[in-house]
Amino acid sequence: MADNGFDFSPGAQIPLQGGAGQDPATNALASASYRDTPMEEILKADNDVHKSKVTKGRFSLFEPNLGEAFARALQLRTLGGGRKALIQSFGMEPQTVVLHALAATRIRKDRDIKLTAVTAVFGLLFLPGLLVWLGVFQLRRTIAGSKDRRAGLMGTALLAGVALLAVILLLRLPFDGVLGWYVRGAIVAPVIGWLLARRICESTAKDLRARWSDLLAGGGLGAKVPEAVPGNPGDATREAVRQGIENLTAEQNSNVLFYAGPKGILGMGTRWGSWQLAEALVPKDPAKEIHQFRSYDVIRAIHDQLKLLERGPLNSGGFPPPSVKHWIVSPVGEGADSVSRPDGQDVEAYQVKPHEIQRICNHQQFGAGNRHYLGVQFVLWDGQLVITMMITVTVLHETLRIEVSGHALGPIHGLFSGGPSAKTVSRPKTIRFWETTSRTLPLVEPKEAVRLAVRAPFTWYPPILDFLGGKLSLPEPFGLRHAWADQPWKHRFMADDAMRAATPVLRVAHKAALRVLDEHGVDTSGFSSRAASLFGAVQDPSPKRVDAYDA
Repeated sequence: MADNGFDFSPGAQIPLQGGAGQDPATNALASASYRDTPMEEILKADNDVHKSKVTKGRFSLFEPNLGEAFARALQLRTLGGGRKALIQSFGMEPQTVVLHALAATRIRKDRDIKLTAVTAVFGLLFLPGLLVWLGVFQLRRTIAGSKDRRAGLMGTALLAGVALLAVILLLRLPFDGVLGWYVRGAIVAPVIGWLLARRICESTAKDLRARWSDLLAGGGLGAKVPEAVPGNPGDATREAVRQGIENLTAEQNSNVLFYAGPKGILGMGTRWGSWQLAEALVPKDPAKEIHQFRSYDVIRAIHDQLKLLERGPLNSGGFPPPSVKHWIVSPVGEGADSVSRPDGQDVEAYQVKPHEIQRICNHQQFGAGNRHYLGVQFVLWDGQLVITMMITVTVLHETLRIEVSGHALGPIHGLFSGGPSAKTVSRPKTIRFWETTSRTLPLVEPKEAVRLAVRAPFTWYPPILDFLGGKLSLPEPFGLRHAWADQPWKHRFMADDAMRAATPVLRVAHKAALRVLDEHGVDTSGFSSRAASLFGAVQDPSPKRVDAYDA
């Protein structure tokens, strides 16, 4: 079993590298690990169904930024020990996003090693001065966080006042000898350390922003993750990371889905349309009985015809090659914060075996248990739109029902598509005041250099930073794609594509099913007339909230 640590690969391998050729949805989410914006910005990307949670820490000086918090939360959720099951991310490659999170963490760790050395030499050796300067920065950060502009000015004035006092003490220190020189060092050394730390931080910030920008441009360097490639058979830590990535890939390829009531099928979005064809099974010849068949016989015929959707009588572009797959859908509660994948002898590597799929399709059509669906999926707009049409066939007593439902998952929230912007300040000229002059500021502000230098010594044990500075909790049940997906109905062409796919799929499903019924001696006249009226109903262009039952 995958969740028991089963190794799906032939041996230690270098994981696939993200980079050129990846779709925009993958790259947009991968870029989040390189961002240096405030952590709270991710709350803007929350939709009505899935919401992130930002937990504040004890000291604002230890707060993580969005990239640090996102990479940490993503690694814990996807690779951490005892993690819960993940929801598939259609239209993207979640393992690539996780690899970039690991790569961003590695870049920050290299920076933090240098910052820790600077902090040890210029801070710990002169601890009293370091504590005083940190206290001033923390107080200034707290005051500046107030919405009152005067409070922010007070914080800046406080820092300037302490700096002036430090200069006076250097010139007129009441101590002499070793103590006097140590006090002078305690005043000056943290400032020198801050200057060195700022240069280190500036270099790393340029690297992170370059990767952020290159990902959104569709190219850039791949994610280099040496932690995922074991150097020897006894390298347990790297082997655990490698197996975690393999486990993530296996879970992404699972054929088990979860239906959460009004939330729809997790990972595919809510149902926007549903069409049902139900008629009695009547023999074509009253003197003969119907030749025995099962639901899976009908499903198999529909499956074969859906594979041919890309072919048409006209050379008009039409459908791209669809993904046609058998799905097992398991029901969970609307407010469930976790899901569990089935296990046992009928499941291997998160995949329900074919014989079990047939059994569920033929027998589990009423009452408790999982259900079988045949899905045809189109990934469009470079992964930003995922259209899935789900088909199920049930036979109860003498009635055969064919149900086709449409699911649509829209684009990744625009927050993840925004690139880094240069930090500039514009001011009017002194004489020609109607003109302005712009000046580019350093990427790392003084307070940011202090924050990074203070956090650096604690990066060896991240739970301390979570306690001191706060953390980000990802939406549950978690899946990278649906957690931050918008509705496609806000985009006219995406909405058109979703609704245009319904009629062809519906016609193919009905045509294939009627052929099977006719071959088995079923009178299809009732089905044909019912299908004709259904084709009229599918012309309705407006999506509905099918899972929000008004009862």
